[in-house]
Amino acid sequence: MVVVESAGITDVGCKRTGNEDSLLVDDRMGLYIVADGMGGHQAGEVASRVVVETMKSYMERFADGSEVEELEDEDLDLTQEANRLLASIRLANSSVYSISQSKESCRGMGSTVSAVWFTGDSFVAANVGDSPIYLIQGESIEMLSVPHTVIAEQAAMGNGDAVKIDEKFRHMLTRGMGVLDTVDADICENQCFKGNTFVICSDGLSDKLSPPEILAVVKDEKPDKACARLVDMAKERGGDDNITVIVIRVKNVRRDSGFLSTLFKKLGWS
Repeated sequence: MVVVESAGITDVGCKRTGNEDSLLVDDRMGLYIVADGMGGHQAGEVASRVVVETMKSYMERFADGSEVEELEDEDLDLTQEANRLLASIRLANSSVYSISQSKESCRGMGSTVSAVWFTGDSFVAANVGDSPIYLIQGESIEMLSVPHTVIAEQAAMGNGDAVKIDEKFRHMLTRGMGVLDTVDADICENQCFKGNTFVICSDGLSDKLSPPEILAVVKDEKPDKACARLVDMAKERGGDDNITVIVIRVKNVRRDSGFLSTLFKKLGWS
């Protein structure tokens, strides 16, 4: 069981009149989501809200540990928990796509989504789009999410011309929630350890602060104060976009006997 301390903030920023970001901070379920809407003020707000509400509603079915019917398209290479988080993302994608096709005012809307779910003594992280998920361990910070942008994917293929792409295409997404009737999310899962800290944010924050700057704030502050300070810094640097951030610090991890048995076998102690 993972015991965490968490906080989250969403802020309209300094230039926008509406907030197209949505977030979920749910310690009871151990579920944390940031969605950054696109498609215009009203449509973007709808898209991000539908993503968060749909995922929350689906994941609540597993909160009490009762037997529930799983969605199809299970990936046998992933744990049941990872498949559940992926299923919630696919369901949310279908919901946004359906609304965008049926309502003229929402035509062309979409969203990013980045989520972390704690299960047992592990975590699952998944994303669609470019809202980053960072893992902080001690003095290091690494990105767990995979940015689905033209520049990032060109760079990943070793294309040196990626850095020459015009700045206006910097956030051109190659995947988004609700853009098509289906979507593929990137996902990772691993063990949790005491002191691990996760940061999920929209690009309104990550465009203004580098990973080392985020690390410097988060490692020395409690989650609520860290969130407030990060938002303030992004606004001090222009606040051109909506700004959303969630900080989750792992305070304790209670391992079950199965984990210890597996660990002892790996160490040759049994």
